[in-house]
Amino acid sequence: MRKVSVAARLARVPGLTAEHVRSLAREAGGDLERLCDPAVIARVDLPPVARQSLTAPDQAALRADLAWCATSGAQVLLCIDGAYPLQLAATRGAPPALYVLGSLQALKAPQLAMVGSRSPTPAGRSIAREFAAALARWGITITSGLATGIDAASHEGALEARGNTIAVLGSGLDHIYPPENTSLARRIRDCGALVSEFPPRARPARQNFPRRNRIISGLSLGTLVVEAAADSGSLITARWAGEQGREVFAIPGPIRSPLSRGCHRLIRDGAHLVENPAEVLPEIRFSPNNQLLMTDSPGSPATTALDKEYEMLLDALDFEPVTLDTLVARSGLSGESIASMLLILELQGRVSPYPGGRYGRLGTDR
Repeated sequence: MRKVSVAARLARVPGLTAEHVRSLAREAGGDLERLCDPAVIARVDLPPVARQSLTAPDQAALRADLAWCATSGAQVLLCIDGAYPLQLAATRGAPPALYVLGSLQALKAPQLAMVGSRSPTPAGRSIAREFAAALARWGITITSGLATGIDAASHEGALEARGNTIAVLGSGLDHIYPPENTSLARRIRDCGALVSEFPPRARPARQNFPRRNRIISGLSLGTLVVEAAADSGSLITARWAGEQGREVFAIPGPIRSPLSRGCHRLIRDGAHLVENPAEVLPEIRFSPNNQLLMTDSPGSPATTALDKEYEMLLDALDFEPVTLDTLVARSGLSGESIASMLLILELQGRVSPYPGGRYGRLGTDR
């Protein structure tokens, strides 16, 4: 409990970053009990507001935070804790602590941020769900901000694929925002995690969301933007990703659609243009070879859900290499689905790529 108390105390300090906490830990010789020792604080270069809060904490607020954590089951991860996500810890200005409801293991998994418009087109919503589902089946955790629109569709796609998803909030975890996504938040907690740097009772506020966005991108290997207007907040997440040295991806759209302008600007500025989920994997250097859902074990969620489509695709393949267009004509499946499925079959050793964008079935598969 003492560890949680220290983490909760530091989480409430304005202007404090993970770098500051690591400096405090060095001065304290790694002794958690001494992180808030006035003598240790005096030897570390801190913002004045942080120094004042550390030396005179709001004890009533801290007691209320700890009581809420005890009743809700929330965990507080200090940045020097081994469970604190390494991807985020490597970013400049990372939060000193995170409140987490759900699985700590999900935070350690490779993540891709998916963000976009709060008022997407039906096509944009569908694309977000499809991409999130495919990536989740390959073992990537989908991270987003629980907002309406593309964020919610991305979370839902991952959940439908029985994968993991993480929602980062711009409020305390006791204030789910927007409230219409409360049910979705419960599902995310059961199949991933809800995360916030803001303590309990912190209400959603405009200034919180850029801070939330830097955590979304900081947790992730890359950020994928699906439909964004020219002034979309999603572009803030993409900018954070670029500043953090992470990959940025954008899905192009109709040139006359206002929701294409943000994505097209990102592409002009150097973001990866992607048209199917498989194109994301090599750029984030992710290989799903050892993921559970890439195995052929009976009852695996991904193989159970897709057995029929995979059999259709395998029947359409031959030992003589054929093109993607040929497979579309033979199987009746979409080109996007086939591209994703071929990657999985290739990793399972069932098919092999050939020059000219052709694929052939391996001899050991019949």
